Amino acid sequence: MKYTCIVISVKDIKSATKFYMDLFGLKIVSDYGINVVFDCGIALQQNFDWLISIDKAKVISKSNNIELCFEEDDFDQFLITLKKYNVQYLGNVIHHTWGQRVIRFYDLDYHLIEVGENMKRVVLRFINQGLTMDEIALKMDVKLSDLANILAD
Repeated sequence: MKYTCIVISVKDIKSATKFYMDLFGLKIVSDYGINVVFDCGIALQQNFDWLISIDKAKVISKSNNIELCFEEDDFDQFLITLKKYNVQYLGNVIHHTWGQRVIRFYDLDYHLIEVGENMKRVVLRFINQGLTMDEIALKMDVKLSDLANILAD
């Protein structure tokens, strides 16, 4: 068995494709007109009800029961770029106790998206602040081996 992708329902495949390509830099692997597959394992499907053979009314918008998560190297620049899009925010930037900053918002079809600061950048920020690896591990509530893995990416 092999995982292939997540398929999300969209109303307008062209607008949704442009949104994901422009904002997240995703690359199209396959384009079947009403279905577009990106290199990261996300697929967009227009006419989702037809695809899965259910009544259109059962395709629920803004269900808040799944979240697409991305990490961004330049989080501050991403926030500036995001302001160019007409998205609904779930709130302001959150500063998690482990040091990562995240923002949540809805895409054009009200799928919940989280963009977080790249975890390697978080660790490097703590190092630049003069924290030792032991202090960082304690602050982030992780093992030293976890930090090593983060820094190796």
